[in-house]
Amino acid sequence: MDNGASSYRRFLDGDDYGMEELIRDYKDGLVLYLNSYLNDFSSAEDCVQDTFIKLAVKKPKYRGGSSFKTWLYTIGRNTALSYLRKRKRKNDILIDECRMIAAEADLERDYLKEERKITVRKAIRRLKTEYQQVLYLTYFEGFSYAEAAEVMKKSGKQIENLLYNARKALRSELEKDGDSYEEL
Repeated sequence: MDNGASSYRRFLDGDDYGMEELIRDYKDGLVLYLNSYLNDFSSAEDCVQDTFIKLAVKKPKYRGGSSFKTWLYTIGRNTALSYLRKRKRKNDILIDECRMIAAEADLERDYLKEERKITVRKAIRRLKTEYQQVLYLTYFEGFSYAEAAEVMKKSGKQIENLLYNARKALRSELEKDGDSYEEL
C-alpha cells in the first residue's frame, strides 16, 4: 500500500486525519491536472473539492488494481467530465468564469514560482488537450506510461505516441517564443 492508500484506509477506519493527509498531498496536483480539462482554475478547484467529497461521503472501495494516485486522478477526471457535460447542457457561461479568466494568470504565476516552469506551462497550455494531459501526468506528476494510459483511457502505445508528439509540439511552441528546452 502506498501512502495515499494507507491514509484512505485510516480515514475509512474512522481517522479523519487520513482525509486531511490525502487533501494535503494530492489537492494541488489534482487541481493542475483537472485545469487541463476545464481551462479554469476555479472550476478545477471545485471539481477537486467534489472529488474529495465523493471520497468522504460515498467512500468508494479502493481495490489496489492501480496506484492510489492513479485511482484518485481517475475519479477526479470523471468528476471533471461530468462537470463539462452539465455545463454543456446548460449552454451558458457563468459571470464568475469571465472574472476568473483575468485572475487565472495571477493564480498560476503564484503557484509556479520559478520562471522556467511558467514558460513551459504557458507553452503546454497552447497544445492540444491530450498533449497537455499526457505531459502533465508523466512529467509533473511522475506517472508511468501505464498509469497515464489508465487515467486517460488509452493504450500504452497510444500514450507513447502522444508523448512523442506532445514533446515535438512543445519544443516547437517554445522555439516560437525564442526559447528552447534541452530536456525535451
